[in-house]
Amino acid sequence: MTFAFRGLAAAGAFIALGFPAYAQTEVKIGYALAPESHYGVAAKKFEEVVLAETGDQFKFTHFPSSGLGGEREVIEGLQLGTIEATIVSSGTLANFVPETGVFDIPFLFRDLDHARSVLDGPIGQDILAKFDAVGLHALAWGEQGFRHITNNRNAIHTPADVQGLKIRTMENPVHLAAFEAMGAAPTPMAWPEVISSLQQGVIDGQENPLSVIVSVKLNEVQKYLTLSGHVYSPAMLLVSKPFWEGLDDDQKAAFEKAATEAVTAMRGFVSNVETTGVETLKERGMEVNELSPEEKAEFQASIKSAYEGYYKTYGQELVDSIVNFQ
Repeated sequence: MTFAFRGLAAAGAFIALGFPAYAQTEVKIGYALAPESHYGVAAKKFEEVVLAETGDQFKFTHFPSSGLGGEREVIEGLQLGTIEATIVSSGTLANFVPETGVFDIPFLFRDLDHARSVLDGPIGQDILAKFDAVGLHALAWGEQGFRHITNNRNAIHTPADVQGLKIRTMENPVHLAAFEAMGAAPTPMAWPEVISSLQQGVIDGQENPLSVIVSVKLNEVQKYLTLSGHVYSPAMLLVSKPFWEGLDDDQKAAFEKAATEAVTAMRGFVSNVETTGVETLKERGMEVNELSPEEKAEFQASIKSAYEGYYKTYGQELVDSIVNFQ
């Protein structure tokens, strides 16, 4: 048997044993929340569709619950090409593409349908395209839902109830400006530090969508939930630009299709939690109150000074075009 023939025979045996004839490309995907969360649901669907479209060309390795670090660290890993993909909140995105911060302006969106229409339309898609200039490729806008306030100090009905409240916010200047205008003491903090900080009393509260509050069981460390709906919180499916540029056209199409289906799964999860989450948290022992339209209007009035800053940063024309989008 010649050397060449022996090599071919060995290769044939390797394939017969079920081993692929080429190396799979690993896709490390990191996200801040648990596999059972809306992030986890989206990540699972993302993998499922990519594999269905491409066979065994890729191997996904999931790192939920901040297994690769905080969101900013993960995004920087994508820029370096050491991490391939992430599902990330909007909190840190403005550090990379400042225009994303416009969607974090309080009381900007009427409801989920309004927010989804803006993100999926020209305004949202134009902002997605800007990520290519910073070593990232944005595939689609995901979703967390409307943010609400939890705390251990008191129920919240008016801006006076948040005076001096040490509340964790994302590392996001738009959120910080709003809570400062309300008179709270906003404390930017990476997500992995939040639960322990609440347990130790370093902070009094935090604000997040019901999808997060339910999935991480914040009821175990927080007493009061105020349904303020003060900010709509998008998310994003990002991949590393070096990784993206290494894909062929068919592979890119598979990842784009997977992102679209992942967003559908994520939004379905959020819609369900928006419907059932409040009762779940009440059953777990949280004291829940919802801001009335009059109370919400008082909060809107309290952040008027912050809005002047938002207009200067993003342009009143853009802000108004989002508010009035049909």
